[in-house]
Amino acid sequence: MSVADLHTLTGAYAAHALDPAESAEFERHLADCPACAQEVAEFAATLARLGSAESVLPPGAMKARVMAALPAIRQEAPRTAPVRPAGPRPGRLRRAWPKLALAACLAVAAAAGGLAVQQHREADRARARAAAIQQQQNRFADLLAAPDARTASATAAGGAGVGTVVWSHSRGQAAFLASGMPAPAGDRTYELWFDDAGTMRPAGLLPGGDGSLVLSGALDGATGIGVTVEPAGGSAHPTGAPVMLLPFT
Repeated sequence: MSVADLHTLTGAYAAHALDPAESAEFERHLADCPACAQEVAEFAATLARLGSAESVLPPGAMKARVMAALPAIRQEAPRTAPVRPAGPRPGRLRRAWPKLALAACLAVAAAAGGLAVQQHREADRARARAAAIQQQQNRFADLLAAPDARTASATAAGGAGVGTVVWSHSRGQAAFLASGMPAPAGDRTYELWFDDAGTMRPAGLLPGGDGSLVLSGALDGATGIGVTVEPAGGSAHPTGAPVMLLPFT
């Protein structure tokens, strides 16, 4: 594939629409092409915003409509050959039927109510996630708009995924964007570090292999950032070799 063709794949890569061979070739290209890395970062941020916009709050009147419809629901008769049971006589079944129907209606109502509560909680969580993503995106965009903002990109150890750091000395801030990095195991997370001339200072956690993070703390003379895989919740000091080092050059 020519370099010109590779330049056209930024959107497809951000949307995970490339096959494994194309993705591997494009990631090799990304390591040496800051322009494509920047486009991938912008596409990834846009896709995250579109995804968070799909969360929908269930209508508040849903439970009331379900309860109101229950009396009119007719239960179908069993679709089997008639067999005379050895249990209670038909007369007793007819007398017990209203109680059985009421119990069934109550069970349906309880299930509907539980579903509504669950959906409401899920909608609340989705709104909270969307708000957090939006806040990160706004801070990331604000940093990119700094007059002295600069970027650097690198491929993760093993060639899986690309990381881009954005920093501004006038703002005293840095941010990190990950794309296509392997997701850590359930009890692990990516941790970002400021590199203070060889001493690593905690700068925030990135749970997945895709996404952006405005680093915690000021630059304070840091010469770059590092990325390691740490236990969930993070560590005070790196516990393993960096999967990526990005200098402020």
